[in-house]
Order: sequence, then structure tokens, then C-alpha cells
Amino acid sequence: MRRYIGNKVLLTVLVAATLISCGKKSRTHSELTGWKFNDPTYGGFTANTNYAGQKVPPGMVLIEGGTFTMGSVTDDVMFDWNTTPTKQQVRSFYMDEAEVTNLEYLFYLQYLEKVYPPSDDSYRKIYQSALPDTLVWRDALGFNELLSEAYLRHPSYSDYPVVGVSWLQATEYCKWRTDRVNEKILMDKGVLKSLFDMDSVTVEGKNRFDTGTYLANPDLLFDGNEDIYGRGLYDPNAQVKKQSKKERKAAKNADDAAGDDGEKLSRKDRKSKKSDQGFTGRHVKTSDGMLTQRFRLPTEAEWEYAAKAEIENREYNTIRGRKKYSWNGSTTRDDSRRRGGDQLANFKQGKGDYSGLAGWSNDGADITIRVKSYDSNAFGLYDMSGNVAEWVADVYRPIIDNDANDFNYFRGNVFKKPLIDEEGKVVVVDYNSIEFDTLDNGKIVPKDLPGSIKYVPITKRDAFMRPNYEKADNIAIGDGDMASTKNYYQDEEDMENQPRMYNSPKTPKQIGESGLIIQQYDTKTRNTLISDQARVYKGGSWKDRAYWLDPAQRRYLPEYMATNYIGFRCATDKLGAMSYKRRRKEPQR
Repeated sequence: MRRYIGNKVLLTVLVAATLISCGKKSRTHSELTGWKFNDPTYGGFTANTNYAGQKVPPGMVLIEGGTFTMGSVTDDVMFDWNTTPTKQQVRSFYMDEAEVTNLEYLFYLQYLEKVYPPSDDSYRKIYQSALPDTLVWRDALGFNELLSEAYLRHPSYSDYPVVGVSWLQATEYCKWRTDRVNEKILMDKGVLKSLFDMDSVTVEGKNRFDTGTYLANPDLLFDGNEDIYGRGLYDPNAQVKKQSKKERKAAKNADDAAGDDGEKLSRKDRKSKKSDQGFTGRHVKTSDGMLTQRFRLPTEAEWEYAAKAEIENREYNTIRGRKKYSWNGSTTRDDSRRRGGDQLANFKQGKGDYSGLAGWSNDGADITIRVKSYDSNAFGLYDMSGNVAEWVADVYRPIIDNDANDFNYFRGNVFKKPLIDEEGKVVVVDYNSIEFDTLDNGKIVPKDLPGSIKYVPITKRDAFMRPNYEKADNIAIGDGDMASTKNYYQDEEDMENQPRMYNSPKTPKQIGESGLIIQQYDTKTRNTLISDQARVYKGGSWKDRAYWLDPAQRRYLPEYMATNYIGFRCATDKLGAMSYKRRRKEPQR
């Protein structure tokens, strides 16, 4: 009997091994042509046949996508009528567990200060453009000067969310983070050396790692200096001459004799000598699946979906009840026996009441508080209600038009393409070609950082006969563009003065004798603050009443402005399957 059972188990193992080996074998060649991948005999066409799936980016959690009702609020006491419920589908994505902190943002500032020294006039405005506005803590009738001086840089506030950051600054941070994460990946793989640890190169200006530039052409980094690279990935197209046993032995003897006083070279020395032989193999490509996707601000639909986390109320394919906050329940207080009566978020509880009584603080803070001070929601996200409100990617409009699109809704697309020079090469920005822009509040910011690829809006020729879009700038499409006015039948480019659906203020840009724009306000009568520069921010803050803790509530502010109650967190796309989990009756607790 034991022998029978043993044979049965052995047979099962053999069958499983055969199936696994067959599955692996099928990935070594094209199933539709029979040609082998990564084989020089068949041309050396590469394919990542061992891809194990996308790795979770550092500091992020997976938000499994799905359908939800966007804009469903319990109260609308402001009567803005901008939260009309619409059914939307959101794709899976990754999102930061908490807001970006002062510590993380200071790391960003230190990097910019090192790579773009403000002492150099060519780079001075780059560093200054990234500095948060610490004066947002000032109040004409308040004594908050200490916060203006200490909140950003003092270690007491290291783990507090960064504030005083505009939408434009938050977007630039996301771009920078993409490059630093991918630089670390290539360093860990041995493809890229530690640039700051090299004596032969100086990381400054355009000489830095940029993901887009590297993927376009690795030779564009550091003016084609191959010393920055270590060992590349296996390249089936590289014809390496095989050494005979005699030749390998002679090479080994030569290495052994190369040490001082007849001593053998150490393992470290041999490794260093091998790296000095130049870059071998091939560079990493998008098809290898190694590099992380670009970080960005979450869209409004993504942020609201993640904040509501209705997944915890799911039973089979339905949602039980409706959530008012990012936690279950209709109140802001904890109903557990251990912490009964404590607030579940950091917000303003009443007129002149930001924390509660001394010795019995309801929410533990009078301004912001250390991130992750409260429990996370069902997705594992912290502070989605309270502490600070957060920038999202969308341009503000009162209506979410799900008749136009109900899949991954986003307003703010400006489609671009890399700028190509006369020689057919992509243009990389350097200190000679860097361009600056003056914002409406007078601040000067770079359009692109040195070392990055220069992008320009697509042309009408690029969009000719495309069924999905017709032009580059789609910010006001269907709500503020020419087609949504009484002049819908005219072409925008044929009109000298284009009528505006939203009569928002326009800051006059008159250049003074100093070469700077003269600071002046728009004196004309306007009837709205909605414009193509108005960006949405979501969630309540330490300065808001409980009404704004509802994830569906919406507010907006010009993209160049900052406050002491708005922060941000990053997101990135989830590639492949929505989730690796099997369907369950209820989500796992």
C-alpha cells in the first residue's frame, strides 16, 4: 500500500514538473512563428521571457481598480452643484501610503542644490522655483512666525506633510522622483555606477540621470561618456570570441602576476579591472520591465476612489451602504472601547477649536500632525481625510462629464512629443537652451530641466484623422473651448480674439525696465475664478471643518498658488492584471 502511494506521489510530481517545463519551454520561442527568442542563430531578437510582474514602488500600496459612484456626497451646503454623482471606472494603480513629508521634500531640495548650484546664475532660478512658500503660515492677525521659520527644516517636523507647495512644484517633484527611483534600480543591477561616487565625472547641470533621456539614447547622458556604466544585460547579438582552455589559463596567470610584489590580485581588484574594460552587454529597455513607471499626481477620480475605499463594504459584486468619510460610520469619532470618543482625523472641530482641551486633545494636533498618526483606510492609505488637503492632477470644471468618458476620467490632457532636431535626434535641454516662464504671481520657473528631453505639443498633422483626439490641448474640451460656445462652428486659429466661456481674471504681463514683469492686478470685471490653470484639491485639512472630510467634496486653486493646508502624494500606473488575488465573497480583513 505504501509503495502504491509512493508511486502515485512520484507520478504526480513528474507530471507537474513536465507541465512546468513545457510552460517554460513555450516561452523561449515565438508561439506564432517558431523563432527562438534571445538566440543569435535566429537574429538575437530579445524578449523578457522570465518577467515576474511589476514590483510595488517604494512607499506605495496597490489600489485595485473597479467601478464606483464619483461625486456622491451626503451634504452640499455650499450649493456649488459640482458633485453630481456619476458612475466611473478606475484602473488599478499604486499610491503613496501617506503624503510627502518635509524630510522627503528636503532631500529633493538638497539634490537640486547639489546638481543645480544656486550660486551659478545659470541654475539659480531652478533651485528657487522648487522652494516651498514658508510664508503661508503668516497671518495678518496671527502670531505664527516661528512656523514660517521652522516648519519645513526643523527635525521636529520631519515626518509632517510638506505644505506651501504649489501644484506645479508637486508635479516637478513627481518627475524628479521617477528619475531617482530608476537610477537606483540601474545601480542595483550594476548597469549604472554610483555617479556621485565617481571622480571622473561631475553630476551637475545636464550631466545627471534622466529616465526619458536614458531610454531614448543612453549615449545622450554625460555626453556619451561610457565610464558611467558598468555591465549591461545579456546581449545575444554580441559576438564574443570563445577562448580556448589554454588562452583562459594564460589570462589567469597574467592576472595573478599583476599584483604588487608578486601577490595575486584580490577579488575586488579583479572586479575593478573587469569594470574598467568598458561597457559590455546591452542597455535596459522598456520591454525588459525593470524600470518603474513615471510618478505623477493621482487623478481626481483615482484619489476619490482610493479615499472612499468602498471595497471594505463589498459583498460579492455589491456595495453595502454608503460611506461619508474614508472610514465606516457617519461620525468622526472612534466608537471602540479602547479609544472611544477620540477623533479619527485631524481637522478643525469648531470655531477656535483645532485640537480640543489641554490634557484631553481629541485629534492630537493644532496644526498638521505626523503622517500615519491615524489608522489607515481599507486600501492601506493614511490621512485621506484630514491633516492636509491634497493636490490632484485635474483641471477644475464644475461638471464631471461621464457622457463623454466614463473610463479613467481625467481633464487636463496636453499631448506632446519629443522635439527632433535637423539631424533626426531628440533634443536634450542644456544650460544654453533652457527656457523659463514667468507665472501670474511673478515667480520664474524653468519649463524643462537641463538633461531632460524637450517636448513640444503635437500638431494638427499629428492628429489628422484620429478618431480619439483632434488637437494637443484638451484641457477645455467640451467645457470652455470654442466648440462649447455659440461660435462652435468657427476654427480657433482663425479668430484674433477668442471668446472665453469662463470670464476669469487675466493677469497683465507687461515687461518693466528691469526685464521683469510689472506686478499688477486685472482691473476688469470678472464673474468667475475658473480657468485652465485652476487645479482641483481634495480632502479636508487641519484647517477645515468636518464637512470637507468627505472624499467627494471638491475645491480648486490656481496651479501656481500654495497654502499651509494643501500637500500632495504621488501615484503611478499598475501594469498588467488589475490584481493577482482571486475573487472572494468579502475582502480580507
